[in-house]
Amino acid sequence: MSVIGIITVRDMQYHPNRRLKAAAAEQGHTVIRIHPYRRWPGFQNQGEAALFQDGAEKMPDVVLPRQGADVGSSCLALIRQFQMLNIPVINDFEAVRISRHQFYTLQALSAAGISFPDSIFINSADGFFRAVKDLGGYPVVVKQVSRRQGSGVLKVDAAAMARAIITEHLEKPQKERQGLLIQRYLPPFGRQDIRVLIIGQRVTGAQALIPMPGDFRANFHLGGRSRLFEMTPEIEDLSIRAAGAVGLDIAGIDLMVAKGGTPQVGEVNYAPGFKGLEAATGRDIAGEIVDFVVGRIRNH
Repeated sequence: MSVIGIITVRDMQYHPNRRLKAAAAEQGHTVIRIHPYRRWPGFQNQGEAALFQDGAEKMPDVVLPRQGADVGSSCLALIRQFQMLNIPVINDFEAVRISRHQFYTLQALSAAGISFPDSIFINSADGFFRAVKDLGGYPVVVKQVSRRQGSGVLKVDAAAMARAIITEHLEKPQKERQGLLIQRYLPPFGRQDIRVLIIGQRVTGAQALIPMPGDFRANFHLGGRSRLFEMTPEIEDLSIRAAGAVGLDIAGIDLMVAKGGTPQVGEVNYAPGFKGLEAATGRDIAGEIVDFVVGRIRNH
């Protein structure tokens, strides 16, 4: 029996946690919740890596970070500490560090020759308006660099809306600015949106996402619908390459195919939800994740 630690602030009733716990139990394994603000990395005995905590929680045999876009510096430090303790981590520190930041992810995709919408990372009002001009004018898509489940994504149609966003995100004290990602807008009409789940360099399942009426964002958590997507060699190859470019063993890859265009990667998620994918495919995605995670323990 193995102990699988999930790094999350969510309780075990949250859908992915609940499903992973149930799937692990079916295979004779245990899932424990590792709250990132209740275990503290440190060093003792002249530099020996250690973890400190309240209570007597078990040490996991393998760690699965699932804090999502809320992951901060302290959680990243915890992830790295588990690696220093020679405990397998899926996904590891560097992959999570890259995928938590929208522009770091694009840099990794670019280095691998993977296509995505034209994008500019800005941190000032002047940069915002120049980015809009360089991307061909309004509308543009504005993304917070760290966000979750479709939130923090806006379609900006005019300068008046842009000024409100600038006030909120770009006129705070310098130390608080995270910047914004400005991207070329791809109209939803005729566009195909696809979510692919990668586990261990293979496609586990894929779903076509359908936005809510009047919404340009295709996201199951925002009330959109999903259906089974029949995988093509092109989409399969692009999804596996995108996960590999960021260094992820488990990844949710969001792709967009504009009418008459070629597939482009929209996002890469290191802690993808899979409720919609299980519904669309009828597959035991949680069980497949557990299989992969336990296999990593055996090979470690």
